[in-house]
Amino acid sequence: MKNITIKVDRHRDKEVACFICEKDLQLIEILKTKLNARWSATKKYWYLPISQFNLNKALEAFKSIAWLDIKNLPHLSNEDESLIDTLQEKERFEKWLKFRRYSPNTIKTYTDALVAFLSYFDHKPVSELTNEDVVLFVNQFILKHKYSFSYQNQVVNALKLYFREVRKSKIEVEGLQRPRREHKLPSVLSKEEVKAILEAPTNIKHRTMLSLIYACGLRRSELLNLKIGDVDSKRHMLIIRNSKGYKDRQVPISGKTIEMLREYYKIFRPKIWLFEGQKEGMQYSEQSLQSVLKQAVSKSNIRKPVTLHWLRHSYATHLLESGTDLRFIQELLGHKSSKTTEICTHVSEKSLQKIISPFDNL
Repeated sequence: MKNITIKVDRHRDKEVACFICEKDLQLIEILKTKLNARWSATKKYWYLPISQFNLNKALEAFKSIAWLDIKNLPHLSNEDESLIDTLQEKERFEKWLKFRRYSPNTIKTYTDALVAFLSYFDHKPVSELTNEDVVLFVNQFILKHKYSFSYQNQVVNALKLYFREVRKSKIEVEGLQRPRREHKLPSVLSKEEVKAILEAPTNIKHRTMLSLIYACGLRRSELLNLKIGDVDSKRHMLIIRNSKGYKDRQVPISGKTIEMLREYYKIFRPKIWLFEGQKEGMQYSEQSLQSVLKQAVSKSNIRKPVTLHWLRHSYATHLLESGTDLRFIQELLGHKSSKTTEICTHVSEKSLQKIISPFDNL
């Protein structure tokens, strides 16, 4: 992490905020373009008039790039000091999560949850926070704004890690309770609905991406992270590398799927990633993939809030309905626990349809 010291000085008889740092092209570019700072050849620092200096803007500009040393900066308001404390704690937590090799998505989720919690108690030192404050935050912030069970669970998970591993403070992490689990049925499409969605795109790349998610039960990130060499057409296997939990796995791909991939490859000729965006060698974006699905669902006239994960759930449920053993489905989906697989396959229509209502025997 690079360091920048910010001080107040007088330059050409004017009070200025000066930035003292090593000669670094990235830092210089930010100072020039984002903060409109100028270089003083005599003072050997970057500066701007104190009237134009904004601490929040500086913190945002150098976030995750440089550490700002502002201990010599006078006239800090309580609000500024609280913001700095929060960002410092976020950075400490982020470093620990990276050290433990948490995924980028988890790091963002947990650090955002921590910032929300600490910002809510910006009037109170972090060292003085207690379990009661967590309960207060849940009741007056999460529940009041009707945030989801999963968000509340993420907040509790984040706070447990932060206070146990980073702060080692007076909060008793074992006393923090997660919310009672929701038991919602996963959303599953019929085979007819899946077929309509997969046949809707006229663009072969779009059709191939959606088809591969359903054909192999892939997560969105797993599809986008596939590389050309991950398709083993001779063995009829698809290799999914470094997936959730940093695990690799293999799933079978049919001859029909391989032919579709070959047809797609002949037209688009990707260089690195199996599915690339408009720029050669760049991954296809999550937003674009979501848009592809949205258009396909609309074109299919399906009035359901279909997500990409619905295709994965449908893959698992349809396998179960066709007689595939639950243990094999668990392996194909890359689930650590069979309980997770059971949730995904909880709505098998064929199993439910075999049940005869006692009403029918009256």
